[in-house]
Amino acid sequence: METDNTKPTCSVLIPVYNSERSLPLLVERLHAELPKLCSEYEIILVNDDSRDGSWHAIQELCAADARVVGIDLMRNFGQHNALLCGIRQARYELILTMDDDLQHPPEEAHKLFARLAEGFDVVYGAPEVERHGFWRDLTSRLIKKVLHKLMNIKSAATVSAFRLFRAEISRAFADYKGASVSIDVLLSWGTTRFASVTVEHSEREHGKSNYSFRKLMNHALTLITGFSNAPLRLASLTGFIFTIFGILVLLYVLISYIVRGSLPGFPFLASIISIFSGVQLFSLGIFGEYLGRMFIRTLNKPVYTIRQTLRNPQQSDVPEPQA
Repeated sequence: METDNTKPTCSVLIPVYNSERSLPLLVERLHAELPKLCSEYEIILVNDDSRDGSWHAIQELCAADARVVGIDLMRNFGQHNALLCGIRQARYELILTMDDDLQHPPEEAHKLFARLAEGFDVVYGAPEVERHGFWRDLTSRLIKKVLHKLMNIKSAATVSAFRLFRAEISRAFADYKGASVSIDVLLSWGTTRFASVTVEHSEREHGKSNYSFRKLMNHALTLITGFSNAPLRLASLTGFIFTIFGILVLLYVLISYIVRGSLPGFPFLASIISIFSGVQLFSLGIFGEYLGRMFIRTLNKPVYTIRQTLRNPQQSDVPEPQA
């Protein structure tokens, strides 16, 4: 088959968790759309220890088409860890990531490709209207605000799992081994050329979201303490502010004694002690969070572990996956 050299080559990465019913239709729609955008492509499905028949569905899809690659992880590592695994297995020059629940329509991918061709390195597909529910949308906005601070780019507010980027950026985090992974932060290590386009965000057709409010809040905490020292600076700033406050309280006590010949009573002193004790415990909690993460990193836990990879031998004529 002749290829169009004017089009880029592309690897599509999809982390999979309990999506047995949606995968066949998603792959079918990708096969219909990708030939319009890419000269060659592959679809990498990373099974993140699904509890349903997702891996069986992936096996069938791999057997039916040589362009589909299946990776089975040995346990549930999380969406971003699964993405990092797929990125390191990708063979082509552009990488498109998307969810497995059909909320990212493959038919909208052309908008990301067009925007990337304008000279950007990373393009996000920002939904016109998010369809996750109140708490999911609330925590998503919180995470985007955190990412805005960490990535230091204007388009961080439009971050989404529907993203297209140049594979060469992954060299910036090729040696990353931390157990906590945020693909968006890692991408910001390699480039500042980010952009976004507005895309349709479809209703979820099967099942429900695997991201609960608690998981999203944990992800936000991981971003804050795993990739930033802002909380430590907050603890220092808080300590400085209350040091000044303590000096003012001391001046108040001295002036009160000089002017009125009396010292403030027990309730006043008890409240001051409570305030300072609370600040100390707050600061210790921040230090403890960082200490705990440092301990976890010393364990050298793997970012992911692959149980099995299904790659059709017909793909042997394309470049080897990245290390």
